[in-house]
Amino acid sequence: MSGPGAQQIGAGRAAPARAISRKAALHALFPQNVTIALSDPQAPQPAPWPEEAEAIRRAVPARAREFAAGRAASRAAMALMGHASRPVPAGPDRAPIWPDGLTGSLSHTSSLCIAALAPLDQVRAIGVDLEESLPVPADLIPDICTLAERAWLACQPEAERGLLARLIFSAKECAYKCQYPLTRTLFDFDTLEVTPDLDTGQFEATFVRGIGGFNAGACLSGRFIMHDDLIACGMVLARRPRWGLGL
Repeated sequence: MSGPGAQQIGAGRAAPARAISRKAALHALFPQNVTIALSDPQAPQPAPWPEEAEAIRRAVPARAREFAAGRAASRAAMALMGHASRPVPAGPDRAPIWPDGLTGSLSHTSSLCIAALAPLDQVRAIGVDLEESLPVPADLIPDICTLAERAWLACQPEAERGLLARLIFSAKECAYKCQYPLTRTLFDFDTLEVTPDLDTGQFEATFVRGIGGFNAGACLSGRFIMHDDLIACGMVLARRPRWGLGL
């Protein structure tokens, strides 16, 4: 494929001649004003700050490790931006509360955590999602994908449909995270309809119905990669809203 997207789906589709590193691939999900940092949830991490620790007081060890890795990645991104380290507590809804002047998003798999941060005066919201490259079981695809998405999957090679359903899942998680700081609204998978472009590594997530300031038909654009054992999606909502956004 020609873009930084689904590089390993389909033996008949051209892969890049030169392999790119995972971090470079993840950087390509975002514009230059977004800073990313990575950490390993399986490696020892600094303890969360006191303001953060309450969120994992009853957490199982795996969740506590993931939380610590996310906060470590967040502070690493702050340092790369030239900011002093600051706490990132979790709100009552478990969403991260970013320091004044910053916005961001977190995601993790069992072996990788990413923090994506940007100045709030340049970016309204960020969404990022990481998924392990595991096919969605066929019986779960109707729970995730709309009729239109399932029609698109039916046009793809049968052996690839489960993995492409995982991509749709990831794109919806990414778009949900991006809209949430603006709407504070929970919704189900059928609220967004995802259209991936496997040649360019881009996708659009369209609101099927209005949510908060997002009108029905509002479209959020993102990028994705399918790199080694990882599916990742990234999205940025710029300060200047696109059509269909009443925010």
